[in-house]
Amino acid sequence: MLKGLDPILNADVLYALRAMGHGDMLILADTNFPSDAIAQETVHGEVLRIDRPMAEVARAVLSVMPLDTFVEDFAGRMEVVDDAATVPPVQQQVQAEIAATGETRDMVGIERFAFYDLAREAYAVIQTGERRFYGCIMLRKGVIGPDA
Repeated sequence: MLKGLDPILNADVLYALRAMGHGDMLILADTNFPSDAIAQETVHGEVLRIDRPMAEVARAVLSVMPLDTFVEDFAGRMEVVDDAATVPPVQQQVQAEIAATGETRDMVGIERFAFYDLAREAYAVIQTGERRFYGCIMLRKGVIGPDA
């Protein structure tokens, strides 16, 4: 146990988050996402796991990882098939966790198959224990300034 760190952030996840650089993407995936297969194509090369609900994982990750606020796609969500405007409750909860960091913009929508392609370009994939559909999120790592 470490002081000041959310206890659900395991050593493998912390290592990957620390290794990521400005602009690198992190995928938070639900249990139905093909995490293992896609993670093999990422920079990290293997799936990471935190078996907790999506909002808890997002909160923990955002407690140590800044978002890239210089780009429009600082955070993205997998769109619901045939209903891109709908934002399911699981995604609304992640949006609330993002808002808690001070970021007021909404996540951008990403079509399902485009999300899979984007995930292959990510630094790493964290498979969560989220069982609700469309619990698939992309977060882009930002910077920590010299005065932080």
